[in-house]
Amino acid sequence: MTTRVDAKGKTYTDIVRKDEIPALIQTVSNLIHGHLYLRPGLRLKDEFNGLAEMFIAVTNAEVYNANGQVLVRSEFLTLNKNQIVWIRPDEEQPNPPGAAE
Repeated sequence: MTTRVDAKGKTYTDIVRKDEIPALIQTVSNLIHGHLYLRPGLRLKDEFNGLAEMFIAVTNAEVYNANGQVLVRSEFLTLNKNQIVWIRPDEEQPNPPGAAE
């Protein structure tokens, strides 16, 4: 990413484009349904393995407990990658554990 500074001291950076991906994320204690953001052309795995950042951004997040009850709804949360057990892309709202089908 390039950074430019104009004569008045204003800083300009490149626009970073990302694709919004709905995902299910199982953490050590909760299931999260929300949206992640990937750079175009990258797989979910590439994004997680290729970055040294400790946290990921999740938007429009719903956090479920083990009984399938919504604990938290949040427009934005950051998630420590060390707490993730598994993650998968998802196109639909989840059927939380224990929910009737």
